[in-house]
Amino acid sequence: MSEGIVTASYVGATILFILALGGLSNQETSRRGNLFGIVGMSIALIAAFAQVTDNFFILIIALLIGGSVGLILAKRVQMTEMPELVAILHSLVGLAAVLVGYANFMAPATLTGTELTIHEIETYIGILIGAVTFSGSIIAFGKLSGKIGGNPLLLPARHWLNLGLLIISIVLCGMFVNQAATGGGLTPLLIMTGIALLFGIHMVMAIGGADMPVVVSMLNSYSGWAASATGFMLSNDLLIVTGALVGSSGAILSYIMCRAMNRKFLSVIAGGFGTTTGGSPADAGDVDQGEVVALEAPEVASLLTEAKEVMIIPGYGMAVAQAQHIVCDITKTLKKKKINVRFGIHPVAGRMPGHMNVLLAEAKVPYDIVYEMDEINDDFPNIDVSIVIGANDIVNPSALTDPNSPIAGMPVLECWKGKTTVVLKRGMATGYAGVQNPLFFEENTRMLFGNAKTTLEGVAQALKE
Repeated sequence: MSEGIVTASYVGATILFILALGGLSNQETSRRGNLFGIVGMSIALIAAFAQVTDNFFILIIALLIGGSVGLILAKRVQMTEMPELVAILHSLVGLAAVLVGYANFMAPATLTGTELTIHEIETYIGILIGAVTFSGSIIAFGKLSGKIGGNPLLLPARHWLNLGLLIISIVLCGMFVNQAATGGGLTPLLIMTGIALLFGIHMVMAIGGADMPVVVSMLNSYSGWAASATGFMLSNDLLIVTGALVGSSGAILSYIMCRAMNRKFLSVIAGGFGTTTGGSPADAGDVDQGEVVALEAPEVASLLTEAKEVMIIPGYGMAVAQAQHIVCDITKTLKKKKINVRFGIHPVAGRMPGHMNVLLAEAKVPYDIVYEMDEINDDFPNIDVSIVIGANDIVNPSALTDPNSPIAGMPVLECWKGKTTVVLKRGMATGYAGVQNPLFFEENTRMLFGNAKTTLEGVAQALKE
């Protein structure tokens, strides 16, 4: 394949990636955006394959292994497991950047002078970003999958520790560039890699559970910049542009998530929700705040039947119980009864940005009844029944009323302003931020305990009788 055709293919793939990002920004066009991304990646792979002049056997084996892993994951991983899947895939991007960086460093030098210096700095930065992304993504995977606790790890003088690691990395960069000019540099590169791995671990471990949606988007940005750095190392324009697209879009998404949580990005990196203003772990919230009123499924069905306006607020508990399909069935039943049903989605509901939107789309909930928090928060005084499915922190009134709460200042769905709120939970455990929710003890709140899918099936059956 000629150089001109390869360049044209890269331009076409880049355009398709931009169209994919634009399509994925809206539920109605998300399928088309996903298709653009698939076609763009296929063109990019074919163009890259056409540039290879030898070692075809190794390349084909690598493609078969990678493709097989992708197919297996696509078939086995449930939509409810998407947050941890995304996190672990980010780690692979980071690992690839590290491996390419070391391979690039060990390759015979063909550059001299200033060009060589720039090339070595590119290699150093690519390995640094890749190592941070790799270790941080693994920790994020552990937190999202429940293998690592959601409470933040707060080491003494952790901010000074991070600053010290950054200064050491800068000093090592100078040592690496000077030594690489004479054929050395491996020792400072190895030391920096170890520091970057430790920094990635410490950075994500210090972030509380309720900030994990921001962490996912942040790591997405890091993986993009790692890919872009890899493109510079390999002199591959498509990797540079595609990595920059992913990195910038991830950074913008992180900013949007932080605004939705009334947080500053730097404060998330320094330590997330789950810490008090003094920097200590949040109280688990075992203080007795009163009694709760529990209902059974038929009583909830009766409340819904008598309502005119119903708001459904999904949370991560719905994802864990895989209750999105029965939620859709209940919605259809209520609509047949001429009851207006809407969904209120908090920007950070679930453990990945847009997680609840994806689950509802999978269950074929109509797009036009799904609203973002800012669109429907003022409507709660007119809502007869709000159904909170496995959500905790995103409907916690203490975010607005208690300045000492670890989640103080975070905008929440103000469902307590409605006539009746029904909360579906397995028990009275705290949410991912580790704080108790006063909503459960409000006079107009009712609890429906049990597995969300099981209890909602009971509600659906009662509605049809």
